[in-house]
Amino acid sequence: MDEAMVAVDLAAYSEGSVVSRTLIKREAGSVTVFAFDKGEGLSEHTSPFDALVHVLDGEAEITIGGVSHRVKAGRMILMPSGTPHAVKAVERFKMTLFLARAGPPAP
Repeated sequence: MDEAMVAVDLAAYSEGSVVSRTLIKREAGSVTVFAFDKGEGLSEHTSPFDALVHVLDGEAEITIGGVSHRVKAGRMILMPSGTPHAVKAVERFKMTLFLARAGPPAP
């Protein structure tokens, strides 16, 4: 992939499912684009890594540490490491997930 991409086009919607496409997977982290059909989601879980969600299309309900957030296209939200979180599609939505697995601490 050495050309500019349109992020929202990198994963297609599929009825009744969640589709993902991993763009980068390294020891230090990963970047994955997801497409969720309405009502689909990821159940509550925790991760030992910080994750940043950028919603590309539609709207999601993202619950972090028991607090629900409605996140629409163009918005981002941080899911801190060790904090339980879940994702549910309020309507069909697409997101890019940036997962930071390792690296030096921020200044």
